[in-house]
Amino acid sequence: MSALDVLAENNFGDTRSGGLAGPMGLLIIVLLGIATVFLIRNMTMRIRRLPAEFPDPDAPKDAVKQDDTAASE
Repeated sequence: MSALDVLAENNFGDTRSGGLAGPMGLLIIVLLGIATVFLIRNMTMRIRRLPAEFPDPDAPKDAVKQDDTAASE
């Protein structure tokens, strides 16, 4: 047994050529892509439901209530 045989020996497990790493990686990437699309759609719907402007936090509370009642009339 020469040094080249010792260095070339495979100690890393199964060496079959038809492994599942490629298809499994593709499946994971596709699933992550689908999840990303659904997350983007969900966040877009939530952002569209937000009001155009929020009330001023420094304004007195009674002034905000008066603005709300005037807008509903």
